[in-house]
Amino acid sequence: MQAQPALELTETTQAKPADAIGIRRQLAKRLADVICIPESQLAPQERHMAGDVLVELLREADIELRERVAKRLVMLNEAPRTILVILAKDDLQVARHILEKSNSLTDSDLIQIARKVPKDHRKVIAQRRKISDAVVDVLVEFLEEEVVETVLQNKGANFSETALQRILRMSRNHHRYVDLLQTRVELRPSHGLTMFWWAKPEARKKILKRFSIARSVLQDSCADLYPKAAASGWSDPAVRKALQFIERRQRNRAAMDRSQFEGLEAALEAAEVNGLTREITQEISYMAGIKPATGAQILTDPSGEAIAILCKAPGLKRDYVNKIWKALKRPMVDESGNTDPQLARVISTYDEISTDKAQTVLRYWNWSLTSSLNADVLRHIKDGVIPREEDYGAAAITAALVFGYKPEPTIS
Repeated sequence: MQAQPALELTETTQAKPADAIGIRRQLAKRLADVICIPESQLAPQERHMAGDVLVELLREADIELRERVAKRLVMLNEAPRTILVILAKDDLQVARHILEKSNSLTDSDLIQIARKVPKDHRKVIAQRRKISDAVVDVLVEFLEEEVVETVLQNKGANFSETALQRILRMSRNHHRYVDLLQTRVELRPSHGLTMFWWAKPEARKKILKRFSIARSVLQDSCADLYPKAAASGWSDPAVRKALQFIERRQRNRAAMDRSQFEGLEAALEAAEVNGLTREITQEISYMAGIKPATGAQILTDPSGEAIAILCKAPGLKRDYVNKIWKALKRPMVDESGNTDPQLARVISTYDEISTDKAQTVLRYWNWSLTSSLNADVLRHIKDGVIPREEDYGAAAITAALVFGYKPEPTIS
């Protein structure tokens, strides 16, 4: 039998470049074959040794060879993670196979990779069939629109509150996020009814449909607490704010008794004639059961759907939508003499929502926008900083996002 030639250990070689490339490819294939041997037939130590040798072999290999190895290893559950991580950081042509399909990469691996690769690599990670909330947090952290949109569309991705809050803030000036956020099951009323304020009309309609619900269970479970809280003089501010949100009655009887107007309708009729002054706006707000800050936010809403909620919740008749619209000096008709399209949309919103559901939305807005407005939160809003939920609560975040929202200027 012919003897096997001895391995030359010098730094020089007589092999032609083409031959060297061919041998390198054959050796890489053999090593990949060894790594792919089933666990029952190969000791883990030998698998990892083969992986270490393959890593060194691939460092100077051409991209075609690296891609072949990536394709070979991607479906292997026991592939050495070291080589997978290296290939995942390679050129996208190579890395995409590992990033999108490898089941051997852990969340820790993916987080480390996501922090060290370009945007296109992160976009591929965002397409994985399953993505944990920890990995999503990192993907969203870079604020890359393509990556965020991709992960929002991925039904196998899980979102933490941190990621949702970050995207919610970005959605103020990137309305595509509003549409995509609405498809997520993780979206809470605090998210939906907050982004309502910068959502487009069609998105607003969907938000109201999803989050305008009756509060019958809440009301029934807390009904016996109202007389107890009243007997204590409403001494606990947190209890008072919470029960105000749950309460069935929308109009504030005490405010109506103190008002110079005979009732909410009379105040609105005066506004129709004289316009909405600061004083009348405050009176309307108090009698409608909300704080002036909430009332001002609603009455200055450019799109106007919030005005429909303000009218429906306290049981105002449909015609009062027109009265408020006129008081705001907004166009009542278009050039053809028909109802102005924006006003028509507001009236349609009024018609489509029930009184109890409108009350839920109005009370939630009032609670979320005003219940946390202390000096610290107001300073955050003035500085354009979003408070931390663990320090100030969800309502503070809503107030900062809404009151701190500055729409991008419209280019004519």
